[in-house]
This record gives sequence, C-alpha cells and structure tokens, in this order.
Amino acid sequence: MPENNLYEYAVIRVVPRIEREEFINVGLLLFCKRKRYIRVRIAVDEQKLALYSTECERETLLSQLSAWEIIASGQTAGGYIASLDVDERFRWLTAIRSATIQTSRPHSGYTRHLDATFDRLFRELVL
Repeated sequence: MPENNLYEYAVIRVVPRIEREEFINVGLLLFCKRKRYIRVRIAVDEQKLALYSTECERETLLSQLSAWEIIASGQTAGGYIASLDVDERFRWLTAIRSATIQTSRPHSGYTRHLDATFDRLFRELVL
C-alpha cells in the first residue's frame, strides 16, 4: 500500500483588475516535499476572463502563466528560480504579491496518490 504523503496546494488565479479584487481560477500548484513532487496545470477560460476585463492582453497573460509551469518543472528556461529545490520553488510561486497573477494561500492535506489528488483538485477548483 502506498504511503500517506503530506502535500500543499494553491490555486493560481488571474486578477484582471486588482483594485476590484475579483479573480478567476486558472490553475493549480501542488507540491510534496517528501516525494520532491511539484506540479502545475493551467486552464484559462478566455470567455470568462473577457467578462471580467477587456484590458487583459491574452498573449502576455498566457506567456506569464506558462512561465509558472516552466519554473515548477525546473526547466532551465525558468532561470535561477527553476533551479531551486521543489519546496523553495513552491514558496517562491506562492509568495503573496499584488499582481495580475496570484495564488490562494497554501492549503494542505494527506494523500496516497499525488497525481490523482492533483487531478481531483484541479477539476473541483479550476475547471
């Protein structure tokens, strides 16, 4: 039987107009220190985004969101941050910021199946 693993996750969200504090969930970031596991998936509902703001530049936003995937996966294209250990990358990505792309505060749980838990949370919180 697989072991039970402590994990943390945060929802990635786009805040089209920061002064209004409205946001759209566009992705999920999940990590497990013990397994050295970190995963990000992005799914932008562009029609929903257009309802909140016509000022968001689609290509710029998608490029910035893809950087999250690159950094989380540790690709060299992600620069210095991508070279950090998984827990440091997770902490850097979930740091509180006042920007168009933010995360929820991290939440934690236990699971025996990290990928299955990631998929379930992604369906429930993003799709």
